[in-house]
Amino acid sequence: MRIAIVDSGVNERHPHVQGVAGGVGLSEDGESTEYVDRLGHGTAVTAVIRALAPEAELFAVKVFHDKLATNVETLVRAIDWSAANGMQIVNLSLGTPNTDHQDLLCEAIERAAARGTRIVAAKEDRGVRWLPGSLPGVVPVMLDWDCPWDQCHQRDGVYYACGHPRPIEGVPVERNLRGVSFAVAHVTGVMAALWRATYSIQPPPITKSAS
Repeated sequence: MRIAIVDSGVNERHPHVQGVAGGVGLSEDGESTEYVDRLGHGTAVTAVIRALAPEAELFAVKVFHDKLATNVETLVRAIDWSAANGMQIVNLSLGTPNTDHQDLLCEAIERAAARGTRIVAAKEDRGVRWLPGSLPGVVPVMLDWDCPWDQCHQRDGVYYACGHPRPIEGVPVERNLRGVSFAVAHVTGVMAALWRATYSIQPPPITKSAS
């Protein structure tokens, strides 16, 4: 199972990550082999996926550099890179409410699907509709704070999970990162674990909570 985590890169020495299989850094200036996380978000997202799918091959696709923002062209390149490099799941713990980007993102989703790559992303949060998570062909995710940490569930075609990252010893949960970004990571991790255990070609739909 190969999973691309499109985010701020990763600190692969973090004890909750314990290494990645590779990665890439993408920016307006081009492409590089540098994917070290200097913002922390990508590492926290990767740690959730590592906990839930420990045997997956994780790849860092860095699109956030000095802040948690990028442009749609770089995001599209990240999706295309992931599909071209054989990723079965792309975790997008990010999104945009700007509908002007819809056509470009739809085309990228279609190209990825043609290569067998599935994208997991946030559909909606606090009343805001996000792209690409609300577009056809994407696994859409929303928050359910009551969902157990290692589970997710599906209702009306939407996948729900809690928004907590992995606990950090000595840090109260209310002071840690939280939000729909981590619900996306939970769904990616559970889907990857189910896919690996049950299917060899097509990823399974998540129709009930995983135990």
